[in-house]
Amino acid sequence: MSKSFKESLQTFALNQVYKYLEGNPEENIPKLMAWVDRLAPDDYYAEARDAVRKAIDEKGNWYQLILKLYDLDPGVRKAAFQNFLINATLSGTATQQEIAKRENCNVPWAMLVDPTSACNLHCTGCWAAEYGNRLNLSVEDLDSIIKQGNELGTYMYLYTGGEPLVRKKDLMKICEMHSDCEFVSFTNGTLIDEDFCQELLRVKNFVPAISLEGFEEANDSRRGKGTYQKVHHAMELLKKNKLPFGLSICYTSANYDVVTSEEFMDYIIDSGALFVWFFHYMPVGADAVPDLLPTPEQRLTVCNRIREYRKTKAIFSIDFQNDGPHVGGCIAGGRCYLHINAKGDVEPCAFIHYSDSNIHEVSLMQALKNPLFMAYHDNQPFNENLFQPCPMLENPSKLRMMVNASGANSTDYQNPESADQLCCKTDDYARNWQPAADELWAEYQAANKKN
Repeated sequence: MSKSFKESLQTFALNQVYKYLEGNPEENIPKLMAWVDRLAPDDYYAEARDAVRKAIDEKGNWYQLILKLYDLDPGVRKAAFQNFLINATLSGTATQQEIAKRENCNVPWAMLVDPTSACNLHCTGCWAAEYGNRLNLSVEDLDSIIKQGNELGTYMYLYTGGEPLVRKKDLMKICEMHSDCEFVSFTNGTLIDEDFCQELLRVKNFVPAISLEGFEEANDSRRGKGTYQKVHHAMELLKKNKLPFGLSICYTSANYDVVTSEEFMDYIIDSGALFVWFFHYMPVGADAVPDLLPTPEQRLTVCNRIREYRKTKAIFSIDFQNDGPHVGGCIAGGRCYLHINAKGDVEPCAFIHYSDSNIHEVSLMQALKNPLFMAYHDNQPFNENLFQPCPMLENPSKLRMMVNASGANSTDYQNPESADQLCCKTDDYARNWQPAADELWAEYQAANKKN
């Protein structure tokens, strides 16, 4: 059976499942796994199928999350099914794997792209406050990046910044030009209004991921008075219009307790968020504050709380860095994703501001095969203990080696810093985290042996 024919059959089967569920989701979802079991080989994703079956049978939090998808606008839901599940995950992954094997390099499942360095806020310590109006990728640049990505099998694009929504019209145009792709935007949420919600309903393939740093006092102390209420209003509008959205939360030594509290989790769920991504604070840039790095005890608190919420809360949560074991360690450097900044520099990670390639000078494929990205390819995972995944945060000697050996330059917008300067801020953190990481890894391996 040819690969393309097999993929066509899989796509057809998934579309039949979609139609089946759309007819009567509450009645048909429990029947779905019996149908899958009859068609799939006994050992085909057996563990994952057992987990899904258990969640459905118990009608617990994951079942409730699935049902929440059917509160969304039908057109938006259908576009997400086609673009995310079929194009990006099924068909796209197959193409990525084929090219990665042939070219012996990483090929990304997703790309993070900065359309602009501009921002409508002036948050404390943020470079965008001073440098925000200087750098943009044109619509032609974005179109070229996405077309090259499609050739590699990449159909998932995430916007970062700056504040991407200062370029709402251009981003909607890109959605129209690439209706087979799914777009997610990290955003401060303050520019989301009713007109924009109507645009999202029109294009159907754009999902906001709103940044929030806790409740009103904590959030506004850094982002400015009134920001929290604007975010709250944005979530109300998105929920009212039956649009999917999520939250992006940076946890630090100052806010880790609040943003992982049950009160806060219940608040964002009640507000309509379908997913939440927790990002560990990274001390990047000259104005970074290493004291905001969580202590080992604080990081363990975050890890344990999110584990428990996954058993009870109807929201999909990802915990960077503590989910390293679930994804095989560091996912940057094109292994799962890469980052392109507003100057066109192709960086291995949104937090690793070094590059030896620029999209205005080389193709995406050439960037993936240049020394810095090949250093990632050849050295991943950076630690056998997958609770120590990051080359900067937990393995700083690895980042020093890769940047210095590749000849990559700093791409920081404001104050370029060498890899040595950056990693000096994480050396102590890496040493302090290792005992806790070793304990977590031993527990994880023991649990997997039992299963």
